[in-house]
Amino acid sequence: MELRNYETVFILTPLLNEVQVGETVEKFRQVLKENGAEIIHEENWGLRKLAYPIQKKSTGFYVLVEFKAPSTIVNPLELAYRRDEKIIRFLTTALDKHAVSYNERRRNGEMNQQKQAKKEKEAQAS
Repeated sequence: MELRNYETVFILTPLLNEVQVGETVEKFRQVLKENGAEIIHEENWGLRKLAYPIQKKSTGFYVLVEFKAPSTIVNPLELAYRRDEKIIRFLTTALDKHAVSYNERRRNGEMNQQKQAKKEKEAQAS
């Protein structure tokens, strides 16, 4: 079975403490591994303000996980999200080759280096 690249972002309720957030993230990491996924990258964005209230909450803990897995993984993963009341919103997307290369460059810090180099050139010019 062919492995595809995926990215999932989920928002946890702000009522959790750091230990509970870690346990919940570990739970979904195990769901991925049990279904044959290879986790490439994981980012905890922390507590952030939501664009609009969801379930009468205006903040949430954002977590991003990038993984490589067979296409059959999406249904069990999203079913686990729906069953967990700590999750207030989630989104799983399949990544094309351009998104994969963008994520690699972003992880390696190339995006910030390009911005920094541009600022340095502007500073030298003035």
